[in-house]
Amino acid sequence: MNDTATVSESTTPAAIGPSLVNRLIVRPEIGAGLGALVVFAFFAVITDRFLSPLGVATWLDDASTLGIMAVAVALLMIGGEFDLSAGVMTASTALVTAMLSVHAGWNVWFALGASLLFALAVGALNGWVVMRTGLPSFIVTLGTFLALQGLNLGVTRLVTGTVQVSGIRSAPGYASAGWVFAATTNLGDARIQASVLWWIAVTAVATLVLVRTRFGNWIYAVGGSLPSARAVGVPAARTKILLFMGTAFAGWIVGSCNLLRFASVQANQGVGLEFQYIIAAVVGGCLLTGGFGSVLGAAIGALIFGMARQGIVFARWDSDWFMLFLGVLLLAAVLVNNAFAKRAERLRR
Repeated sequence: MNDTATVSESTTPAAIGPSLVNRLIVRPEIGAGLGALVVFAFFAVITDRFLSPLGVATWLDDASTLGIMAVAVALLMIGGEFDLSAGVMTASTALVTAMLSVHAGWNVWFALGASLLFALAVGALNGWVVMRTGLPSFIVTLGTFLALQGLNLGVTRLVTGTVQVSGIRSAPGYASAGWVFAATTNLGDARIQASVLWWIAVTAVATLVLVRTRFGNWIYAVGGSLPSARAVGVPAARTKILLFMGTAFAGWIVGSCNLLRFASVQANQGVGLEFQYIIAAVVGGCLLTGGFGSVLGAAIGALIFGMARQGIVFARWDSDWFMLFLGVLLLAAVLVNNAFAKRAERLRR
């Protein structure tokens, strides 16, 4: 008998490389990470302002509110649903806060609490209707989008005579609320907005929930196959309702940050941004069919948006080129995500 120790094939140098590649491929955010490196390098080379402290702070600020929403939308998409009311929710919650503070005389913190309850109620209603009726979430939330947009315009004009609410700086509680949602942190010559810190915090919490908790497993399960998830005891209705409430909560954060930073809100604010949230999530690795994706990838997708949008400005190009960039980016992301998802599925078998 030969007593010489044998070396397992899986530990040979030739096997280590493919194994590492396989582990990377199954990560949904790998495509977004590579894309972010390319965009970063490109604009860093063609314009000096991009890497200046002010430039970095500008594109982080641009990406932050989009990133907060993209993370919540990514969780919902992994769960197999869409929310077209996410954009208008940012305006609705800000309007509730502003009207209660400015026109009803409430303390800003009480107004923020009321607008949070409003957001969570709308999110819960969206989820309940989707699960109760079986209608596509695209249709249900499109109806919510139209209803909220009508309420925003109608109620704001009825109360103020215009489509804007301003003057919240004079409301009680503004100083402390403004510090939480709209403060700036000076890092050298850069001024980092509070929304950037909220973006980082939301991404970290959502990532932890998705990859380290039972609820995260439920999200993947209901997005991959709803009948199968129900068959193994996953509380599908509760999971999806909570996901819709999550996008509403993110809308409340963004609305609060914008309101307390700029001290005013327009009734049509946020309209149209819901598609950018979805695109950022898709760029980050989420499949349109559900069951696959990454909230970290969605945050990186938002970062790509911010870098590209501000990079185009720094390069003094026509801003219309950004729409071309979005279209190409979306198509490329869908193709890459589908390829990665198929490869990941084969590796799991």
